[in-house]
Amino acid sequence: MSVVNTKKLCKAYQLGSFNLSVLCDIDLEIEQGQYVAIMGPSGSGKSTLLNLLGCLDKPSSGKYFLDGKDVSSLDDNELSLIRGNRIGFIFQSYNLINQLNVIENIELPMYYQGMSESKSAARARELAAKVGLGDRVKHRPFELSGGQQQRVAIARAIANDPVIILADEPTGNLDSASGADILSILDDLHQQGKTLIVVTHDEEIASRTQRIIHLLDGRIEREIHNGN
Repeated sequence: MSVVNTKKLCKAYQLGSFNLSVLCDIDLEIEQGQYVAIMGPSGSGKSTLLNLLGCLDKPSSGKYFLDGKDVSSLDDNELSLIRGNRIGFIFQSYNLINQLNVIENIELPMYYQGMSESKSAARARELAAKVGLGDRVKHRPFELSGGQQQRVAIARAIANDPVIILADEPTGNLDSASGADILSILDDLHQQGKTLIVVTHDEEIASRTQRIIHLLDGRIEREIHNGN
């Protein structure tokens, strides 16, 4: 079953009288449980595609079906609900809230979905332990290493059991050892049946995935199947 299905997906921006095309005719189908890398040179459209798949932006034309639902024409409020319920985000810069501790950061998506405080706290503790931070639950982001902060971000991303997990250069700010730990956690999520889409420039990261989609000038140039 495909959880991501795009048909002739395009994105353009109006710059004065000039129409800048960033993505054009993206036909992409990703099955449930697949681990996919998106690669390409700077300006190829990787981040734009990730923003469209994450419902952070709307396409200029074409269709996007997420888990069978056409989300390409939804309004901002509807897209916000989709993001909260169906999509997990992992960012290069972690995007944690410094005023909140580990548990509170992980709880945020559940809070916005109306889960009770007792249930969300229990699940947050379970997820903190799952990513190896069971002994750091009261720490705030500035008291953690970069690798530990990214672990919190991963726990937060999976808190609502999303349909897809989107990661944008998830090891970009980490040293090699911390990066390897994060990639191991992503591998584990894939083994558990999660659908992961990772934007990366790192061939080593891409080699761990099942499929590599190469973008060039806003189009899919080629696709490689790794067989992992």
